[in-house]
Amino acid sequence: MTDKDRILSVELVESNPTFTLREVCERGDCHAEFVIKLVNYGVIAPVEESLEELQWRFDFQTLARLGKAQRLQRDLKMNLPGLAMSLELLDEVQEMRREVDRLNQQLRHFLG
Repeated sequence: MTDKDRILSVELVESNPTFTLREVCERGDCHAEFVIKLVNYGVIAPVEESLEELQWRFDFQTLARLGKAQRLQRDLKMNLPGLAMSLELLDEVQEMRREVDRLNQQLRHFLG
């Protein structure tokens, strides 16, 4: 059996794991104050909201968005309002690209 023929098995323990504020800070290597500010500016949002920050739960998409926010802030020195606007625009671009791909597939299907 070659490397190309190997089968990788993955077992999902939890289908949609969520993370506490502390776990997000550990995984994102950031302070809780930064995460709280991102939530307040609408950059990220907990999937399970609570009035108390220590009870917030976040998903994998939030971790990815946190990473984007950190890179934008580090590389481009963006402030929090700029981060919020930039990530919103990046989301719109990504959605438009998905739509263009979908329309191209439909076009190829009709012409094919």
